[in-house]
Amino acid sequence: MKKKYIVYTILGLFVLFCVLDVVFNSNSTFKPKEKQEKLLTTTMKGDKTVYGLACEGCNDTVIVLLPLDNSDPVTYNILDATRAGNIRGKVSIGDRLALVLDPNDKKKATLVIDLEDLMGIWCYIVMPKLKDFTNMSNREQARKLAAMPDSLKQTYYIPREYGFWVKQNWMAQSVGYIREDPSVADESPVVYPALGYFTAWHIWNGKFIIVSGTPKEDSKGNMTVVNLHNDTCDIAYLDGDSLVLSSDGASRSYYKKKNIGEVNKKAKKIADQLSKKALEQTE
Repeated sequence: MKKKYIVYTILGLFVLFCVLDVVFNSNSTFKPKEKQEKLLTTTMKGDKTVYGLACEGCNDTVIVLLPLDNSDPVTYNILDATRAGNIRGKVSIGDRLALVLDPNDKKKATLVIDLEDLMGIWCYIVMPKLKDFTNMSNREQARKLAAMPDSLKQTYYIPREYGFWVKQNWMAQSVGYIREDPSVADESPVVYPALGYFTAWHIWNGKFIIVSGTPKEDSKGNMTVVNLHNDTCDIAYLDGDSLVLSSDGASRSYYKKKNIGEVNKKAKKIADQLSKKALEQTE
């Protein structure tokens, strides 16, 4: 009788452990490697950048990188890159990194880019200009702007946020579009710069490339992007919520927004008010 009790007890514990194993595994936050989100693996032709994940052991002297093929981690010397200020972003364990290697020493990185810090919503401020500003001198523009009533300035002379959203898997999206009523746009004394239509981004030998084009809608309503072209920039600075891109001797600073809904919040509100007012006048 005692032996039978022991057998039942062992059998009961075995069943309990099996049930707990199923429960814990079904709620686990860990993902099998084959089901994890794919890393950024598509590279441009001629790109010699090395990509991977930052591993335990990274510091101001070395980067320990897990290659994309999940082979053994590789240690790269970054002492000179650190001293030269060529670390873009703040490296944390698990971050996706892009490394440009010294052509004479494949275990030495001359530039490190933290792709996690690079991804996000980047904006800069644009101001409108008076219509027909191309036919005016700067002095004449300033004079007309000074003569503009304050009520018009508060309504139309509103700063807007332009920029781009650097997404996963090399995808990009334009930021800053505001839908306006055509009649409101016609009556407005100002015009805003054209907003680029961004579709993708890449890293090419340490440089940042943003792809843009012209959206085109066919008779069936299908949207395509034509006339694609690449803008190539140096990442002059990247740290948390600040980004500076440089190209052809010119630089532009960006700041990071956490929520796409916060972009152009004030400008959208005013545009909605003007559109509502225009609609009421037509009724």
